[in-house]
Order: sequence, then C-alpha cells, then structure tokens
Amino acid sequence: MTQTNKSSLLLATILILLAASFVWYWWQQQAQISQSQILYSPQLPTEDPIAPITPLQPATNLDPKVVSLGQQLFFDNRLSQDNSISCATCHNLQTGGDDNMPKSVGIHGQVGPINAPTVFNSAYNIRQFWDGRAQTLEEQAEGPIHNPIEMGSNWQEVIYKLKLDPQFIQQYKTAFSLPITAENLAFAIASFERSLVLLDSPFDQWLKGDADAISDAAKRGYEKFTNYGCIACHQGAAVGGGLFEKIGTLNDYFADRDNITQADLGRFNLTGEEDQRHEFKVPSLRAVSMTAPYFHDGSVWQLSDAITKMAWYQLGIELTPEDIHDIEAFLISLAGKVPALEPTQ
Repeated sequence: MTQTNKSSLLLATILILLAASFVWYWWQQQAQISQSQILYSPQLPTEDPIAPITPLQPATNLDPKVVSLGQQLFFDNRLSQDNSISCATCHNLQTGGDDNMPKSVGIHGQVGPINAPTVFNSAYNIRQFWDGRAQTLEEQAEGPIHNPIEMGSNWQEVIYKLKLDPQFIQQYKTAFSLPITAENLAFAIASFERSLVLLDSPFDQWLKGDADAISDAAKRGYEKFTNYGCIACHQGAAVGGGLFEKIGTLNDYFADRDNITQADLGRFNLTGEEDQRHEFKVPSLRAVSMTAPYFHDGSVWQLSDAITKMAWYQLGIELTPEDIHDIEAFLISLAGKVPALEPTQ
C-alpha cells in the first residue's frame, strides 16, 4: 500500500469515528429529554387562529387521598423552620395562586429576589420556577423548603415535626405506607398542585361553541393577540408555560429599567450560556387578570401597562388604547373557576 493510500485510509477512518461520535452524542441528548417535556409538548402557531389555544382539561389519574394529604401540607406552616409560613403564604389560592406582591417574604421577614408565579395550572408548565431549574412539581416543592430566604428548613426537620402529630400520621397512612418519606411528601404536594387547574373559563366556553361566552371586545382582543404575534410565545392550553424566551427581544427592557440584579439574569444563572442571559420561562396567562404585579421583577401593577410593555419590548409594537382595551378583555376572559378545596382534618 502506498503512503498516499495509507493517508487516505487514515483520513476516512477519522471521519467515520467523528460521525459515529456525533450520532452517539445526539442519541444521548435525546435520551435526556425530561419526562415533563415529553408529557407536555407546547403547541406551535398554525394558520388556524384558534388551534394554538385549547381548553384546559382537569388533571387525571390523581389519587384523592394523596391530593388531600398534599392540600394539608400545602397549608402547613411546619414546612418552614420557624413554623411561620406555608406554601399558601406565597401562593394564596384566593388571590390568583400568588401573593400579589412584587417580591415574596420568607421567614424572619426576608424578601426574596423574584416575583412569585401562580401555582394555578402549573402542571402545564414545561418546567418550574422562572428560570426552569426544576423539571417537575416534585422538584419544585422542595425548593422553597430548603431555601434559607423562604422556608429555611429541610425534609429531615419537617418529618421530625410531622411525626409528633398523631393526626397527621393517621392521614398520611391513608395515602402511603409508613415510614414518612421526603419523596412521598413532595409527591403529595405536587399531586395537590396538579389538581389546581382553572377550568370553564369564558374563553374556553367560547372555544367549545358558546358564541356569547365572551364579549366582542374579547373576540377582537384574541384576534389582535394572534395577529400581532403574542401567541408565538403564549401558546397552548395554558397560553404560555411551554418555552423560554428573552425579555426584551426587540427593545432593551433592562437598559430602560436599569439596576440589574442576579435574578434578572434568568437561565444564565443555571447554564452560563450568554445567549440565555435574561431568558425566562414564558408565563401562562390563564390567571393573569388575578396575579398583579407582573413580570419576574414584579415591576408593573396594571394589566394594561403589562400589555403595553410586552408589545413594545417583545414585538416592537406601539399599541393603540383600543388595542390595549381589547387585548385586556381577552386576557380577562382566560381565567377559569378556582377549584373548591376539600375540608381539611
């Protein structure tokens, strides 16, 4: 074999190995797709203006006993280190599933760095938290418990306190076998949160064929919401929650706001990737009429102002007062009924 042939053979072998390595890497990446992403694949816009948004559906395959236990835990102050706050403190089910504050307050009056998102319809989120650091609701449930600014506790401490309560132990035994485990507690809280779906909104009734379920202004608002491009990110049954996007894609939100904080960096804090700086999970708009103040920084109190700012910073559009009125009417029509809670023990 000549030297030229040997060189050609070596080059071919290297190319084959590189191709095989690329295929292996791609396969590994696909295998790592999270279960939450598999269960909820966000719908993309189509030519049909109604198709991207579909009615919310109730959660299925939930064990009522586990949901009941999760509800008990959701309202239980013993999850916090000093027994002063519960999940419901920052996620008030009577005020939109959040706390209606710019930043949430944890134990010892500590103020958090970011606005609390609503817990309603959270099962539809592709990931949890603004930066998507939790893949599941179970992961999310333990986040605040361990956060020193929020609940400042840990599962070992929580379980110790719960074991002192015979009534809780009895309720726990109706849902799980003893002993009490962190995994079961997180699963119970997540199961309760999955049940918190706002069903039968006026807009969903309209989608199902009731022509009079929403006002003419809301109908115009939905058309504008679609035509202006808002629906490119706020899509699917939850009208958001299915992807990540930068704040300020066409105009610089943070240059205008100034005073950048660590929380403003979004997913960059997790990945260190420059193209994910200021990138956040697109919030669901289903409960938006109940969850002021708005945005991750809780900086905007009026829904009309939020609409104006998002149109400018994300789409580069200056809306007219009529546009804002109509889109606001549409967004208000998205809110469904707050689920009735079961009596707790």
